[in-house]
Amino acid sequence: MSSTELPGTQAIAAAVAPTVSAVRVAEGERLRSVALPGLTLTVRSRPADRTGLPPALFVHGLGGSSQNWSALMPLLADVVEPDAVDLPGFGDSPPPDDGNYSVTGHARAVIRLLDAGGRGPVHLFGNSLGGAVAVRVAAVRPDLVRTLTLISPALPEWRGGGRPAVPTGLLAVPGVAPLFARLTKGWTAEQRTRGVMALCYGDPARISDEAFRHAVAEMERRLELPYFWDAMTRSARGIVDAYTLGGQHGLWRQAERVLAPTQLVYGGRDQLVSYRMARRASAAFRDARLLTLPDAGHVAMMEYPEAVAQAFRELLDDGGGS
Repeated sequence: MSSTELPGTQAIAAAVAPTVSAVRVAEGERLRSVALPGLTLTVRSRPADRTGLPPALFVHGLGGSSQNWSALMPLLADVVEPDAVDLPGFGDSPPPDDGNYSVTGHARAVIRLLDAGGRGPVHLFGNSLGGAVAVRVAAVRPDLVRTLTLISPALPEWRGGGRPAVPTGLLAVPGVAPLFARLTKGWTAEQRTRGVMALCYGDPARISDEAFRHAVAEMERRLELPYFWDAMTRSARGIVDAYTLGGQHGLWRQAERVLAPTQLVYGGRDQLVSYRMARRASAAFRDARLLTLPDAGHVAMMEYPEAVAQAFRELLDDGGGS
């Protein structure tokens, strides 16, 4: 394993073509590239307030990146050493050599990252797709997970299998992504960004002008990536495939196997993960706490980072991960 520090706003040459814009790095953050056999991952980190704090790893959702955690990480830097990973094909991480975008493939990438860095056990956070990935990691490698915090995790809506949210399911249908790309070819990055925010935020009006500008710039960067739609489509298909698995590989069965203390966060205005899943998920995990945010959408860590941070602190105060 090799790791190269990338201060400031430098791009990772191995991850993107020379014509693609550099990924944004907020003040106080650093990027590093972790090279593994057949896989290169970008990790966004922020220094902890003091040495000796336990590590935390944050895993984003479908179409997201490690930037999704930039609002939450500084709020927790006094209790954890925060890292956020770009899953293969997302953010500044290039596609995996084997083209595996399944939930299991993403989980394997996270496990390999933790094993290579000797970082476990970590406080593991996951949103949406990243929540499903985190559940799988916690179930199959309990030694790597100290606590589990899941924000609108992409779990099947029906026990024993289930349906995904309509946008995710449509994206997974063969041919739909290329068709959508053609139909929206004339859309500006700003139009696309407004559409994504309307889908993901409980109240898009809460987004600051600065945050919106950064989001538009990131959308422009993503659209320059030749593999953007492929990574989106295959990962969406991976979610749908994971929902159809039964037995010990099913996500609900794996949720029941999780040993780590678990914090669940659900938004009342989430259009992608049903709010009614909150109590069902709370019953599935053996050691779960539940935070419901009636005005939040799908990305509570971006909409209400202070509330999410407080819930995690209470998890720690309850002895989580001790």
